[in-house]
Amino acid sequence: MDVLLTNDDGIRAPGLRAMYAALREAGHSVRVVAPMRQQSGVGHSLTVFEPLRAMEFEEPGFTGTGIYGTPTDCVKLALACLLPHRPDMVISGINAGPNVGPDILYSGTVGAATEAAHEDLPSLAVSYDDHQGCADLLPQARHAVALAERIDWARLAPRRVINLNYPAGALDQAKGLRVCPQTSAVWKNVYLERFDPRGAPYWWLEGEIPPHTINAGSDKDLLNRGYITVTPLCFEFTDQAGLKELEGMELS
Repeated sequence: MDVLLTNDDGIRAPGLRAMYAALREAGHSVRVVAPMRQQSGVGHSLTVFEPLRAMEFEEPGFTGTGIYGTPTDCVKLALACLLPHRPDMVISGINAGPNVGPDILYSGTVGAATEAAHEDLPSLAVSYDDHQGCADLLPQARHAVALAERIDWARLAPRRVINLNYPAGALDQAKGLRVCPQTSAVWKNVYLERFDPRGAPYWWLEGEIPPHTINAGSDKDLLNRGYITVTPLCFEFTDQAGLKELEGMELS
């Protein structure tokens, strides 16, 4: 396959480098277009008030293009201008930290994959349940590449993202792979207030998804229990039941 590879942790991130190595090892052609800087939490955002600039990377065992922009910028620019032809697939990751449940709304990793799905391309978002970003992720990358090869993409509806998450720890310690829905639980936000040397306040966002709110058998639940999770995502947001209710309210 011809694969466009991107992420939101930046072009130097170990997870992206592991995925690049695994794709090349499997015989695939890979073009990397990824952010120059850390872009976690930017979701599906675009750069619209500044130009996009690029930097080429030529290193032993790696080539790619770094973009001073968001993950979605990377996919849009790659498809419109940088690639000589349309890729067969877009892979985003491997992200440092999970993307399950409500994370998909904030995740730049999923945002990039979603942009590819909007272009009717097979799209895989890959994450690892460890925010440190220092683990050797080549085994997970090899597993993800093999999984992408096994998926019968033609059987999926258009504009779908396959969201793949690996539990923390070595791959051979995972309990197995489960296809599952995302959790409906949401984050409970905590902002830690601090003060700079001049006495002005600033805040750091922390928080958690309360354990008792996590649906049994959902992506968050299974990932916490040590399973590899696979969740198909779609981005049709229309509430059909709500649509019927509003139509019956004679709002016009």
